[in-house]
Amino acid sequence: MDKFNKNHKVVLDKLLMDLPGVRAGKMFGYPAYYAGDKLSICLYENGVGLKVPEATANRLLESDANIVPFQPLGRRRMREWVQVNLENSEDYRDYVELFEESIQYVLRLQGK
Repeated sequence: MDKFNKNHKVVLDKLLMDLPGVRAGKMFGYPAYYAGDKLSICLYENGVGLKVPEATANRLLESDANIVPFQPLGRRRMREWVQVNLENSEDYRDYVELFEESIQYVLRLQGK
């Protein structure tokens, strides 16, 4: 039994796979999206984790009830990671700008 929402993956594939520099991969066995060579976005259980600048993460954690700290496998909170939890997979389309910010941020960190 998969421990991620397959419907979320369908929506994210449509949103992300045509963006420059993005490729599909895995993270801890979960579907993931890499920007260049580094992990940017991943499905995890019933949500989507993504790497963003620390200031963005802090702002989102304070202002968006759908966003929680990303703590895969019970690990401690990572300061540049958040998790977006939505029931309806199509609602992830409302976060496309955040996904694009994640991808651009991770590419910048690699000098790309």
